[in-house]
Amino acid sequence: MILKWFRTKDVDDFADSLVADMLRRFPPAGVEATERKANEKLQKTHRAIFSRVEAFAKSTDLNVYRTARLGNRVKWSLAEAGYRKPFVDAFTHELVALSTIAAKAKRKNVNK
Repeated sequence: MILKWFRTKDVDDFADSLVADMLRRFPPAGVEATERKANEKLQKTHRAIFSRVEAFAKSTDLNVYRTARLGNRVKWSLAEAGYRKPFVDAFTHELVALSTIAAKAKRKNVNK
C-alpha cells in the first residue's frame, strides 16, 4: 500500500504529455502573429491543458508526493524547452494548485 504512494509512472507520462501538448499548441518562441492573436492562442491552450489536468487529478490518486512530482517534472521540462522563467513559474504554480484542489475534491466526495 505504501509503495503505491511513490509510484509515479502515470504522473511522469502525464507530465510529459502536457509539455508536448504545450510545445505543440504554444511554442516557447511565441506565435508569429499579433499580440492579440498570441493571447487568444495562449488562452485556448490554457483551457485545454488545465481541463486535462483537472480530469487527471480527479481520476488518479494524487498525494503530496505525486503532485509535487507532477509540478516539478512539468516545471523543468518547460524551462528546458525554452519558456521564460516567469511563465514557467506561473504555469507550474497554477498546475499544482489546480491538481491539489481537484484531488482534494475527489477525496472529499469519496469519503461521503
